[in-house]
Amino acid sequence: MNPVDHHQQTSFDVLLRPHLDRLYRLSFRLTGNRPEAEDLFQDVLTKIFPRMAELVELEEAGSWLCKVMYNHFIDNRRRFARQRLVVVGEDQVPGKELESLPGHLDPVKDAEQLDNIMQLDRALNTLSEEHRMVVMLHDCEGYKLSEIQEITGAPVGTLKSRLHRARERLREILAADGTYSAD
Repeated sequence: MNPVDHHQQTSFDVLLRPHLDRLYRLSFRLTGNRPEAEDLFQDVLTKIFPRMAELVELEEAGSWLCKVMYNHFIDNRRRFARQRLVVVGEDQVPGKELESLPGHLDPVKDAEQLDNIMQLDRALNTLSEEHRMVVMLHDCEGYKLSEIQEITGAPVGTLKSRLHRARERLREILAADGTYSAD
């Protein structure tokens, strides 16, 4: 590796390091499983490496990186929507991802809470992609509506409406399952 390449790699690492955890969580939320999340994460890093000069000049690199990831995910989903074959293996059993992620629950210690998380995950999966995305980005990842607007390109008013409707629908689904009580 020549010194210029080494310097470019070091700068890339320094610029991205503060955003890597958030980007990986977003890739996992978008894809729903570890193998696809890792692929998406790596694809995006590979895609933005040549654009390092653009990354250096950004004031808010985190939102830009998330937008690149979101757009890449949507583009891939559209491209492979009809060609995709999903083989469910043991590593893709619902809830299995939660066991292996750091900071998540140990299902043996707290099976009831894990069951609630799995019910919420199933309820989220019944929402439209737009509603699920806004709930995951806002309520799960803590993005502000203005940041979600930058990522998705949807107007803030539309995002507020989607968030409200998605939460209402989740309440209905979870109440029907007995998971949520409006009391």
